[in-house]
Amino acid sequence: MAEEKPMPDLRCRKCLVREMADEDLKNKIAQLIEDVPEEGRTDPAEYEKRLAACRACEKLLAGTCRICGCFVEGRAAVEMLHCPMPGNPRW
Repeated sequence: MAEEKPMPDLRCRKCLVREMADEDLKNKIAQLIEDVPEEGRTDPAEYEKRLAACRACEKLLAGTCRICGCFVEGRAAVEMLHCPMPGNPRW
C-alpha cells in the first residue's frame, strides 16, 4: 500500500491582498481603506513601510495576520492602529 503524500499548501504566504487574483476581495479591501477618514488614515509613505514590515513577518499568510486575523492592508491604513505582534510590534 502506497503512502499518501500530504497536499502542498498553495496559499500565498508572503502576498498582500492587492497582489492576489481575487478581484472581489481586492475591491473590498480597497473600499475598507477608502472608508477610513482622511484625518485617521496613515500617511502613504508610512503605509508602505508598514506593509513592507508585514511582508517580512512570519505571521503573514495570504494577506492576513495570523496573530489578530486582520487583513494587514486594512489595519496598516489606520494611523492609530499598530502591529499586534506580542512583545515585538513591527510598527
